[in-house]
Amino acid sequence: MATGQASARRMDMDLPLGSDPVSISRRVEMMERVLEGAFTLPGIRRKVGLDAVMGLVPVAGDVVSALLGMYIVWEGRNLGMSKWQLARMSANVGIDALLGAIPVAGDLFDFVFRSNSRNLKLIRKHIAKNHPHAQVIEG
Repeated sequence: MATGQASARRMDMDLPLGSDPVSISRRVEMMERVLEGAFTLPGIRRKVGLDAVMGLVPVAGDVVSALLGMYIVWEGRNLGMSKWQLARMSANVGIDALLGAIPVAGDLFDFVFRSNSRNLKLIRKHIAKNHPHAQVIEG
């Protein structure tokens, strides 16, 4: 077993490699969790992820964050989402990147506007409508 697979299994995150809707959904959910809710800030008990943390690094952090956010859009394309839905998802990432690049105010914006969570919601809605057999009931 490769080192990356071993650490993913220890963290109870088996990364599915398939191109089926269930595998894509699980990968997108994992990426959203890493980007938007990887850890909790002590004191205020607010979940933040790499998106907000990388946004603290001027320019480069926002660029890397946007590229990771576009991965979710790419997976939406793999699901067969419409061009309109993909444009909406891309706009979410673009707004997050552009406004997040503003010093100080952009960092605060990153805590409020969670483009990856919005895009995950769009993907879940698409799966519910077009791939009902792939829906996961959360409890």
